[in-house]
Amino acid sequence: MKSARLLLLSLLSASALAVICAPAGASDLPVKAPAYKAPAFEPWNPWMVRLRALGVVTRNSGNVDQVPGSGLSTSDSLVPELDITYFFTKNIAAELILGVTRHQVTGTGVAATNGLDVGKAWLLPPTMTLQYHFTDFGAFKPYVGAGVNYTVFFGQTAGNTANGAGVIVTNSHLQNTFAPALQIGFDYMIDNHWGFNVDVKKLWLRPSWDGTSNVGALTGKVNLDPWLIGAGVTYKY
Repeated sequence: MKSARLLLLSLLSASALAVICAPAGASDLPVKAPAYKAPAFEPWNPWMVRLRALGVVTRNSGNVDQVPGSGLSTSDSLVPELDITYFFTKNIAAELILGVTRHQVTGTGVAATNGLDVGKAWLLPPTMTLQYHFTDFGAFKPYVGAGVNYTVFFGQTAGNTANGAGVIVTNSHLQNTFAPALQIGFDYMIDNHWGFNVDVKKLWLRPSWDGTSNVGALTGKVNLDPWLIGAGVTYKY
């Protein structure tokens, strides 16, 4: 009887030792948590540039002071234009546009000025606007803006051609001037960097004008008041 109890205890001890020393099965191994991969993060950059084709559509208005009933007409222009935008926040930005345009001024109205080639001039019209960008429409990002323009006239030449009344402008000079500006437009972003842009600005630009002619000195005002209508490519850094 004693031998049987000893045998039973030996068997139980051997079984317990086998369980303790047995290699762990797959179900007994600790579960390893999957590796966490942080989402890609691209730092925000405040700079944006646009390259646009810009149509400059002027108002055909103005006058020569010495000729009652006179008028002045200014040609339109289509030019390339670059703008640089800096975002202070996601919504507030400042934009500077750069470009040059060339225009011809022609007399209208009474016979003394009708058809008169007043002259040509190049315009450098840098315009700075402060903008508010709406950010609740996904890829479509409209904005509004207001600011100031300062137009520099250079490369000015007089017409030196007689009209039907025999008047010839021999010297022509448009004076540099400031103008208020309003703006509305939108960007449609294709991805985080590239998109396309449509932009419309209105300037109230009315430079004074003076010149000389074969009938004496002349002065006046050219009411350009142009619409700046642009469309092009957006790149956001």
